[in-house]
Amino acid sequence: MTESTSHVAVLRQVPSPDRTPSAIVLPAPYVLNPAESVLIGRDPRCQIVLGSQAYGGVSRQHAQFVPAPSSPSGWQICDLDSANGTYINGYRIYDCQHLQFGDRITLSQDGPQFVLELQPRGTSPVNSGLAAAPPPASAPVAFSTTQSPSRIQPRHPPSPDSVTFSQLFPIVSTGRDLTRKAYLIPGILTVVFVVLMFVTNGIPQLFNLLLAAYISGAAYYYVYQLCGKRKPWWVLSASAVMTAALLFSPVLLLFVVVFRGILPGSIPEDPSSIHIAEFFVNMLFGAGLMEELLKAIPVLLAYWVGRTLRSPWRERIGVWEPLDGILLGTASAVGFTLIETLGQYVPSIIHDVTLQAGDGGTGQLVGLQLLIPRILGSISGHMAYSGYFGYFIGLSVLKPSKRWQILGVGYLTASVLHALWNTTGAINLLVLAAVGVVSYAFLAAAILKARALSPTRKENFATRLDLH
Repeated sequence: MTESTSHVAVLRQVPSPDRTPSAIVLPAPYVLNPAESVLIGRDPRCQIVLGSQAYGGVSRQHAQFVPAPSSPSGWQICDLDSANGTYINGYRIYDCQHLQFGDRITLSQDGPQFVLELQPRGTSPVNSGLAAAPPPASAPVAFSTTQSPSRIQPRHPPSPDSVTFSQLFPIVSTGRDLTRKAYLIPGILTVVFVVLMFVTNGIPQLFNLLLAAYISGAAYYYVYQLCGKRKPWWVLSASAVMTAALLFSPVLLLFVVVFRGILPGSIPEDPSSIHIAEFFVNMLFGAGLMEELLKAIPVLLAYWVGRTLRSPWRERIGVWEPLDGILLGTASAVGFTLIETLGQYVPSIIHDVTLQAGDGGTGQLVGLQLLIPRILGSISGHMAYSGYFGYFIGLSVLKPSKRWQILGVGYLTASVLHALWNTTGAINLLVLAAVGVVSYAFLAAAILKARALSPTRKENFATRLDLH
């Protein structure tokens, strides 16, 4: 549908949540003349001028609106090799694209947003390109409404066969996309860890620590991307460190006395010596209920601390929704897994193999072979249980009237999954794998539901495959 004599195509700037500066006064819609191309950018000679201070991510000549009779709206937009890109409805374009009425155009990923609309003539005030009185100094203007001989002439759209400087040297034009879409920071950390592992080659303890830290970090980053909500890295790290510290504190001894001494959580050295049902009960109390409550302490503490703070610190640190609980719970599980694996299982297997084979090198190799699957398996193990319980902790905040019912269901479910993993490990590896798949499915389902329930859903980022 193209514009008629009774309607005009206009470009209207719209506020972008958490992006449009509060000091910016959005102007009236800009009329697009079907006989002229329109440049938009920070260059004062453009037809549509954006202030440099408010919109630093916009290029001087960022994009051009060009009449296109074959387009549904009669217009197309061409990116003029801008540094930070032009986006149509969230997708980046690299040359020209036809527009439809209602399309949302964004200049740079976090820049100003515009909507192409068809409006009846005279229904609203518009910037028509005629001279206008200057606005007050306190009201910044996005559109320039004056026409003067010094204006630059519209540029021809880039040829499909042309090669630009940024195409030959992509590094100069990717901007923030390097960190946001190309995973630059994880790539840098990977390189750092590789170098450090070369340095520590021959020092088993340090090498194992670095490898375990990298694998657990990668597993956690995967969960973080699935959750799609930003949480300060130091808050998440604090959750992991606190759980690790609890394993060296008197709190662990108290938990062992209660769950394995008073309650029926005593774990036999030989599981085959008792019935499978009795072994499951032992694991439920001695591993599931005990360890899931221990790992939940940092999450509960973050909730309490958050309630005592003011915004924005209360939202950054505290637990206000299920996604917060999942992120903090899985971070706590990372700390637990690292200490349990590096401090208990790996040293124990190295010691046993060394005594049997009389070869320390063989023991180190077997220890490394145990470390890798244990840390990788945490995503369907400790991280799955703790993240699942964290979902219920966050859900109880959203629905306080049902708090204890919600917490009870979450605590018991996470503990049962934990106990099933420990129990089936002594029976059959295929059954163990099935339990691991179920545990991960529970975590993934909780993440998807938490994203749907999130009060900040519109501001959260989502994991997606970017085809551009």
